[in-house]
Amino acid sequence: MTTVDIRVPATSANLGPGFDALGLALSLHDDVEATLTGERGVHVSVEGEGAGEVDTGEGHLVVRAMRAAFARMGVPQPEGIRLRCHNRIPHARGLGSSSAAVCAGILAARALAGAEFSDDAVFALATEMEGHPDNVAPCLAGGLTVAWSDHSELPRMVKLAPDQRIRPVVVVPSARLSTEAARGLLPKDVPHKDASFNAGRAALLIAALTQRPERELLLAATEDRLHQPYRAPAMRQSADLVERLRAVGVPAVVSGAGPTVLAFSTSDTQDLIAPEVGNDWHIQQMDVDPFGANVQFPETR
Repeated sequence: MTTVDIRVPATSANLGPGFDALGLALSLHDDVEATLTGERGVHVSVEGEGAGEVDTGEGHLVVRAMRAAFARMGVPQPEGIRLRCHNRIPHARGLGSSSAAVCAGILAARALAGAEFSDDAVFALATEMEGHPDNVAPCLAGGLTVAWSDHSELPRMVKLAPDQRIRPVVVVPSARLSTEAARGLLPKDVPHKDASFNAGRAALLIAALTQRPERELLLAATEDRLHQPYRAPAMRQSADLVERLRAVGVPAVVSGAGPTVLAFSTSDTQDLIAPEVGNDWHIQQMDVDPFGANVQFPETR
């Protein structure tokens, strides 16, 4: 039997104005132990988030990503796969749980196959499976990422190092919201003035996160007109919490497609967050994960 251990981080995409482009890796991780057993069948055990809910056979997202990677590499599909998943990333909350599963599966397949499969190829396949690169990029690379597609439609990314004073706080509700449902609320066209507004705010956000993480700059830099206003009706509690936090000076946004709220805690705002949050939310202060996905072979089995 051959086994590999994969650790993948949660991620927050968009960060307000950086719709489908910006992403941040967070210090909350899923762990996957993947084994080629040499026996027929797929067996998946899940602890933590998703236990008792997700498919434990061929339909499991990590298994599907492994199968896709084996096929893309031209490697014969293994008959037997065993996964042990310890999940900490909440599902359907806007923290990149599906991106984490996809990246874990592709990286596991590459490691177990021992085949040539570049980091760019991993990124491309993960983006293809996930649909957008904004969560995939920070999951793979860590830190703060800017993702886009070039003229050949291949995804590209740049990794940046956020200022060490950046302290993300995630506020997770009990309710869920699928990315597909949230994306379905977006209009096909937006006013030119709103697009221009977001372009300026996204540029300012890069400067604030990497060089000047001051409350005033972060508050201005996290304003958005492209997606959060349109999605608000589907997550009224999240939208209201963002408004309350911003009203007291806390830079807050909807994480990804929501409904989790992401706030940037600074020295003069850290005591302002909890009083605005009710009992139906789970508050967790995090660090930025600077490394992204990690792959290791156990020394002994």
